[in-house]
Amino acid sequence: MQTDMNPVSALDVDDDREVDSLTIGRRIRQLRSERGMTLEELAATVDRAPSQLSMIENGRREPKLTLLQAIARALGTTLDALLETEPLDERSTLEIGLERAMRGPTFQALGIPPFRIGKTVPTEALKTMLALQGEIDRLRDERAATPEEARRANVALRRLMRTQDNYFPDLETQARGILSAVDHPGGPLTQRTASDIAAHLGFTLHYVPDLPQTTRSVADLKNGRLYLSSRLTAKGDPRTAVLQALSSRMLGHSEPTSYAEFLRQRVETNYLTGALLIPEEHAVPFLTDAKAARSISIEDLRDAYSVSYETAAHRFTNLATVHLGIPVHFLKVHESGTITKSYENDDVNFPTDRLGSSEGQMCCRRWTSRVVFDVDDKFNPYYQYTDTGNGTYWCTARVEASSEGAHSVSVGVRFDDTKWFLGRDTQNRGVSKHSVEVCCRRAPAALESAWRDQSWPNVRTPRTLLATLPTGAFPGVDTTDVYEFLEAHAPR
Repeated sequence: MQTDMNPVSALDVDDDREVDSLTIGRRIRQLRSERGMTLEELAATVDRAPSQLSMIENGRREPKLTLLQAIARALGTTLDALLETEPLDERSTLEIGLERAMRGPTFQALGIPPFRIGKTVPTEALKTMLALQGEIDRLRDERAATPEEARRANVALRRLMRTQDNYFPDLETQARGILSAVDHPGGPLTQRTASDIAAHLGFTLHYVPDLPQTTRSVADLKNGRLYLSSRLTAKGDPRTAVLQALSSRMLGHSEPTSYAEFLRQRVETNYLTGALLIPEEHAVPFLTDAKAARSISIEDLRDAYSVSYETAAHRFTNLATVHLGIPVHFLKVHESGTITKSYENDDVNFPTDRLGSSEGQMCCRRWTSRVVFDVDDKFNPYYQYTDTGNGTYWCTARVEASSEGAHSVSVGVRFDDTKWFLGRDTQNRGVSKHSVEVCCRRAPAALESAWRDQSWPNVRTPRTLLATLPTGAFPGVDTTDVYEFLEAHAPR
């Protein structure tokens, strides 16, 4: 079994190689100029063609070790001096920066062909071109996708999940490889195993009290450090935060260039985290036995793998249709009634906007996901049958607290599949026609008549209404805070 499970590693090698060739080339050119040697004289000394050395100095060819040793001797220096990663002076730094920029996507997108940076190009001109390139990149990152574009991206992603029954075999394979690499024996994944996965990927874990407020974790790729909030050790599940942060590295994610890519990366990260916490090869036999006994329970799955109810519910939707033959739906609803996450492949009709997106819509008051908020018994699971315009569905739901308020998490199936689940004998019933008629979207006539002209609510505007899609490659993250944090915590 290969131990290098991080697909990023090969990319990192190529990037480092390009950086070295540029830096080494500029170092050779400056040392040659300082010694008063022409390109032709150096080429003759090392028995190479001047054109070959010119390509090396311009960073367009990577020299072999034997040639570097010959160049070092000809220049009266050492190989180690040539291989220093820091440029020799400000001019070299600027030239290298502009060379990299000309090879990058910004110059290519603008149709600007690369040009030779000669001695006659003023240093101030180099600074200006780099500043312009940086500003273009910043403006590109601060794209302002409209709410409609964001919803379209979300609808497309949900459609993909539905066509695959919310099952992604490549991510399952990735999870198996990682768990095998750290010799995970099966069953619940411990905090120590999470730390072993971090070490396997080249990271040490650091719990700090001053993690930037807009982040759940920050990875220092330069020094191989993963920072998490020290509050995780006092509440919540620290394994989830660790694995979510590491999943992006396992999957080789780069900075997202669109909201669609950001959403896709988030779904992949959450999926891989769930697959590590609840491994497929162990969970499927567990669920298969539960189906045979007609006793499937999200609570039992949660308890067996020591995860949150939401994680267990998510993971069940990954495995239920492919391995158990059961179509399902999933809802996460904020206490305000707003749907924040949804998935379905059982033909349930969630309320949607004109683009087909259910996230951001109001969940029907009669649906299990809303009714559960009014149930006094928070210890036992809540079950309910709901008659809809599209048939009868059975759901099980729980309420969980979060930093943004209480959320209900529910999993449901069509009436015919209820026979496989614990809680099928519930007497709780509801009627929801939300998807086909007004249902609960209008107040009862008597209440509306009494209060419509006699009330004026002061709306508590959700921050998402004013910033449906925050700017930046990582929406909502204050990058200045992140960079200042990394600078303060970097090893000296």
